[in-house]
Amino acid sequence: MHTHTEYLIFNTKNRYDTVHITPEIKQIVEESGVKEGMALVSAMHITAGVYVNDLESGLIEDIHEWLEKLAPSGAPYRHHRTGEDNADAHLKRLLIGHQVIIPITDGELDLGPWEQIFYAEFDGRRKKRVIVKVMGEK
Repeated sequence: MHTHTEYLIFNTKNRYDTVHITPEIKQIVEESGVKEGMALVSAMHITAGVYVNDLESGLIEDIHEWLEKLAPSGAPYRHHRTGEDNADAHLKRLLIGHQVIIPITDGELDLGPWEQIFYAEFDGRRKKRVIVKVMGEK
């Protein structure tokens, strides 16, 4: 089995943002040479996540609104007693998830017709990493 690891670096201008990363993941898979296997894409920070969904601006806004309703910013979270102000970011990450595994078939990401990969930032404005680990047979 062959493995290939790369890191994507993000430093979003906004505290809360969504970044479409499918093209970067496709490039990493191509560079890996893996023909049959999988790509693990995982946010390496506890206030960011990775998910698969449709690349449609209305849906992305709906996801933001849904997460804000479930984990509102500015609520009196116990975590804030430590001096932090990002408890909502930790909770949003739990809801959206921190990683995805995408199958690779014939050297290509094997995504459904509308599926795309996204990095979700919930406490941005500083450098964060996503690991991409491609595993499989060349």
